[in-house]
Amino acid sequence: MSTDTDNGDDRMEKINVRVPSELLREIDEEYSRRGYASRSEAIRDALRDWVEPSAELSEEILADLERSRKQRERGETVSADEARKRLGLDDE
Repeated sequence: MSTDTDNGDDRMEKINVRVPSELLREIDEEYSRRGYASRSEAIRDALRDWVEPSAELSEEILADLERSRKQRERGETVSADEARKRLGLDDE
C-alpha cells in the first residue's frame, strides 16, 4: 500500500491492484451507469461492501417475501393505483 494521497486528502491512501482486462472493461462500462463519478469511487464502494456486507434478510422476512410472490402469481394482489383508489387516496 502506498502512502500517496488523493487530492491532498490525507485520509486516502493509494494502492495498486491488478485486475483482468475484461473485469476492468466491465467496471468502466458500469460505474457511471450506477451513478458513480469515477472508477475509483465505484471500487471504494465495492470494497466497503466487502468489508461491511449488507445485513442478510431474516428467515421470517424471506418467508414473507415468498408468500407475497405466491400471492402475486395467483393474482391476489392489486396495483398501487388500485390500492390507492380502494383506500380513497386518489389525488383526483
